[in-house]
Amino acid sequence: MSEIFIKLQIEALDEGGYVATSNDLPGLVAQGRTLAETIEVAHDVARKLIESYEKHGDPMPPGIRKLDKEIEIDIAVGIG
Repeated sequence: MSEIFIKLQIEALDEGGYVATSNDLPGLVAQGRTLAETIEVAHDVARKLIESYEKHGDPMPPGIRKLDKEIEIDIAVGIG
């Protein structure tokens, strides 16, 4: 199994929690109470969407990419 990389946009919600979407993978919407939970849910949603593309023989969206040599990611580190 190869790994596929997408960019997530994560927004803090006024009522608490977070929502994640991706311009790379249309249809991905994930919500969680914490950043970690939101990313975990987004991972599961992304996997199911990609599996659906493969199952139906649809072309992958252009933003999806495989690891070349390195990727750059931002991580959230809680303090205080």
